[in-house]
Amino acid sequence: MSVGERGQVVVAKIGSSSITADDGTINEAAIAKFCREVAGLRAAGHQVVMVTSGAIAAGLPAMDFDVRPRDAVTLQAVSAVGQSRLMAVYDRELAGHGLTAGQVLLAPLDFMVREQYLHARATLGRLLDLGVVPVVNENDAIADDEIRFGDNDRLAALVAHLIRADLLVLLTDAPGLLTADPRFDSTASLIEEILEIDHSLEALAGGAGSDRGSGGMASKLAAAKIAAWSGVRAVIAQASRDDVLLHAVDRTAGVGTIVQPRTQRLPARKLWIAFAVGAAGTIVVDEGARRALLERGVSLLPAGVVDVKGGFDVDAAVEIAGPDGRAFAKGLSRFDAAGLRSVLGTRTEHLPEGSPHEVVHRDDLVVLP
Repeated sequence: MSVGERGQVVVAKIGSSSITADDGTINEAAIAKFCREVAGLRAAGHQVVMVTSGAIAAGLPAMDFDVRPRDAVTLQAVSAVGQSRLMAVYDRELAGHGLTAGQVLLAPLDFMVREQYLHARATLGRLLDLGVVPVVNENDAIADDEIRFGDNDRLAALVAHLIRADLLVLLTDAPGLLTADPRFDSTASLIEEILEIDHSLEALAGGAGSDRGSGGMASKLAAAKIAAWSGVRAVIAQASRDDVLLHAVDRTAGVGTIVQPRTQRLPARKLWIAFAVGAAGTIVVDEGARRALLERGVSLLPAGVVDVKGGFDVDAAVEIAGPDGRAFAKGLSRFDAAGLRSVLGTRTEHLPEGSPHEVVHRDDLVVLP
């Protein structure tokens, strides 16, 4: 998929709180607006992938739940009921504009396992080539609670990387990232452009969103960071704004918060490790190992490890910290915590037979920005 004469490749994501009413039912008017704007982009020659939340929210009233259940298995059952109802609305609204919707349900392993990653890319690419509008959601009904996106903002950012999109639009209830919480500060104003997402901006974004959604401004900023490291421009904007998608494509002033892309592009697997999976522990290394990882891009060996913090399993994500305790990298550990403690500081030739030679292989290691 290339931009060329077909215009831009756009991933547009809308959250549960923007497409459901206060009682949890689907707000069909909000979905109709979203589909109408996607149709406008298609008419202008752009390719669009829609990412939608809302399956669980759509399933709650259908199953007579007054409040959102807390246990994962019930939530998965609710999403199975809600997903078909959600797609029925998208099918109808897109058909009204002469467009065909194609449901695509993705799971984290579709980005972690290269064969599945390539299959997902091929499927989305073929749908776009056929003129279909892919409507993507997480496969909540069978998702492993330990291995999931957590919110569809991250999913949308990874899809943008997957299809080499030009633009990621994250639609929300706010006009973008503000300088303060407008509920408590009347002087709060829109931050229109971000060149680099730092800790101060992440602190400004705050916590989770509404009861009907799993995200919030913090998750949207995290997704925008993933997009930036994918070389994709991101816009956080208000779903209710008129012509919001067209304005995001056209770079209209004040459309929302624009996060500019970086020139360096990370592979999808490293994007997932760096930004989309939580660290289960910390591996502390000596100065020599720290320099080798930063300057030579090598794998981390047991000989360079001086301490292990936390408990984690094989293939868990871990932070890697230097002697000062400051994390500078993240990766997937080939040891569990107990196994690594038993061999820390051990040179490769003295490792027990059958023991991995690398603690974190360089292919599974990311130097943190």
